[in-house]
Amino acid sequence: MNTTSTPSTNHRICALLRAVGDGRAEMTVSSEPDLFIDGVCCCDQYTAHVMARDGLLRADRPGRAGQRVPATLTPAGSSLAATLT
Repeated sequence: MNTTSTPSTNHRICALLRAVGDGRAEMTVSSEPDLFIDGVCCCDQYTAHVMARDGLLRADRPGRAGQRVPATLTPAGSSLAATLT
């Protein structure tokens, strides 16, 4: 992601940003974290990985490798989510 411009988005990214912002998401502690929404594995892990790499979401707290922890939006993720509402 180029941090000087708004990243391209689609409906799935918007939905994932909303779910994370609403506190409904968990992610695994990993270099390629898996995302879970309402306890169910996200159907598009590729997008979840890209969002984490692009700095839009992160683990809310530390954990052991592979452990599920709450996911939270980063300031960049919150900013992007605000432009989509």
